[in-house]
Amino acid sequence: MVVASSSSTSSKAPKDGWRAIMSFTHQVITGRWFMVFASLLIMAVAGATYMFGLYSNDIKTSLGYDQSTLNMLSFFKDLGANVGVLSGLINEITPPWVVLSIGAIMNLFGYLMIWLSVTNRIPRPHIWQMCLYICIGANSQSFANTGALVTCVKNFPGSRGSILGLLKGYVGLSGAIITQLYHAFYGDDSTSLILLIGWLPAMVSFIFLPTIRILKLDALQQKKELKVFNHLLYISLGLASFLMVLIIVQNKLSFTTVEYAVDGFVVVFLLLLPLAIVFREEFKLFRAKITEVQPSSNINYKSEEVLTESEPNNTSIINKSDNTGSTDSGSANASSDSAASCWSTAFKPPNRGEDYTILQALFSIDMIILFIATTFGVGGTLTAIDNLGQIGNSLGYPKRSITTFVSLVSIWNYLGRVASGFASEILLKKYKFPRPLMLSLVMLLSCLGHILIALGVPNSLYLSSVIIGFCFGAQWPLMFAIISEIFGLKYYSTLYNLGAVASPVGSYILNVKVTGSLYDKEALKMLEAKGIKRVDGEDLSCVGVQCYRMAFIIITASTFIGCLVSFILVLRTRKFYRSDIYGKLRRELEAAETDMEMKMGTSNKNGDALVPEEGHGHAIRLSN
Repeated sequence: MVVASSSSTSSKAPKDGWRAIMSFTHQVITGRWFMVFASLLIMAVAGATYMFGLYSNDIKTSLGYDQSTLNMLSFFKDLGANVGVLSGLINEITPPWVVLSIGAIMNLFGYLMIWLSVTNRIPRPHIWQMCLYICIGANSQSFANTGALVTCVKNFPGSRGSILGLLKGYVGLSGAIITQLYHAFYGDDSTSLILLIGWLPAMVSFIFLPTIRILKLDALQQKKELKVFNHLLYISLGLASFLMVLIIVQNKLSFTTVEYAVDGFVVVFLLLLPLAIVFREEFKLFRAKITEVQPSSNINYKSEEVLTESEPNNTSIINKSDNTGSTDSGSANASSDSAASCWSTAFKPPNRGEDYTILQALFSIDMIILFIATTFGVGGTLTAIDNLGQIGNSLGYPKRSITTFVSLVSIWNYLGRVASGFASEILLKKYKFPRPLMLSLVMLLSCLGHILIALGVPNSLYLSSVIIGFCFGAQWPLMFAIISEIFGLKYYSTLYNLGAVASPVGSYILNVKVTGSLYDKEALKMLEAKGIKRVDGEDLSCVGVQCYRMAFIIITASTFIGCLVSFILVLRTRKFYRSDIYGKLRRELEAAETDMEMKMGTSNKNGDALVPEEGHGHAIRLSN
């Protein structure tokens, strides 16, 4: 790119202005902050699995399922949403856009087939087919998480708690977001909700495919990024607050189609508002570059690429490069690792904080402990969320209140994610407060929500929805941050998804085997007491506190056990979290910054100084 000199004539000014606009636009679209914005939007529509409570009754009634069958569908939904090992392995060898493309196609196919089944547009499918459809549709969420969220963590390793909390927060908020968009598009037709969650996430992923990629780390921007994340957090809090008020008002009043459309427009506006932060940050960089190269006399400017492009899936934290080429420290490590068998080192893990191999992490005692704890912790809260609609029906809450419960879970799911992500980051850096201890405290709090459901206290389901939503959301950023800190970022795409497998395991045990079986048992007791014999294919419903009492007493006990298991991890990692766990990253960033300063202060043989172009791997050559 050639930038006009100060001696250019006024006739060239419009061309130069247009060229500057195009240059700035290109910088925005290819910049790291637009990549974060794109990831936020992908996450904001990637939480359809948390809305199962809204459309599960349509599936149950239209296809004549009992509660056990519905819970089996719920299990396969959780299985698909959280077993993302395949997406992680694909992401290790391909750029993120491949993973996002696969996820978008799966999402569209899975939910479209469910919608066609529920609306009787195709012959009634077998149960195994419905399980397959919902598993495929839900599995797209793991592809979206891997493609966007894992990429952001690798691009911002120094603020992984904040970026995890922010992105996972938008996932938690997506239930309320999609609910408002569904009302704006389709009114109160709940079957159309299934169609919406089929095409909307796929469309958003396809739009932003080129922008999600691994970028080189910038030592200077690493120091400023937390402030930007805080501003993005404030916008997301504004969105959450608006949705909360909207949910309360909609619970009290009946909205018209026009009013729903206006609400949907405001939601879309708040979703796009982070673009203002993106433009502000990129304009600062653009203005700094212009200031750096502003001439006092006739000077020509040429853009010269002196840094090579980062690999699609870099295995090192920083790619250092000079004018002769680039060297990737991760590739050197990979070659030395390949000399030895993966199995021979599987039980010889490195120190905590170093890069574990997949097998070393898989057989690590720390990973086993974390897996057991989250199996009961996440499994219990997920069971409550998946059965929220049925719990409300059994306790006699009106249909409008059940929609409120689902939306409350979504809002507090978001608040739990951002609170645990940002708060754990601050507490860790300032006070060395270990994340596993915060995870234990969150599990302990969730026991309160479970026991309220078991007791069936009048109107307590509102409070239970808040507690369970918050605790469910808070556990995810903590678990994923703990995995990245203990086992490193080299194979984070796969390890991230290995940790998520705990959720469907817990869901199968607590939701299918415990809750579904006990619910059907109580429902059959009620039919027998009335002298009614159940007909095969007939909807099986239970009314009363006893429908879920024993199930949630068991869930409360198992969650408390998970809390105790998590505390074992606190004891095992207390020395690690008291140490400088980000020391290696900081030293590499300082080395990169020193190297860049040396380049900036070094003149080439023509006496030209190199001024780096932040975040884009370029430098400006100043020629006198």
